[in-house]
Amino acid sequence: MQLLTIKSSTPQRPILLTDSAVAKIKALLASEEDDDLGLRVAVRPGGCSGFSYEMFFDSDIEDEDVVIDFDGLQVLVDPQSAKRITGATLDYREGLMEAGFSIDNPNVTRSCGCGNSFA
Repeated sequence: MQLLTIKSSTPQRPILLTDSAVAKIKALLASEEDDDLGLRVAVRPGGCSGFSYEMFFDSDIEDEDVVIDFDGLQVLVDPQSAKRITGATLDYREGLMEAGFSIDNPNVTRSCGCGNSFA
């Protein structure tokens, strides 16, 4: 299996993770007790605007996946999703009014009112 592994500072990475996102994902992974898991970030058809994001822990790395290392955290992106998220940033925020992950994607031309899908 030949994987394209790139460091988080490499310019052609499909997605950037903020320090808070990396810390939260590492904390969530620690509770899974499986050292083979990485975070898969994907774009799938669906939602009211055409596409939606998926994020889940995955241990299956395909030959064509892009694997990005963020300080020991592996982020997995399939080639089709990489085209749609190149330049995007995954962030995690926690506050009184809301907490959660958000993706700022410069490739989005429009999004729906619910904020869960994009085109």
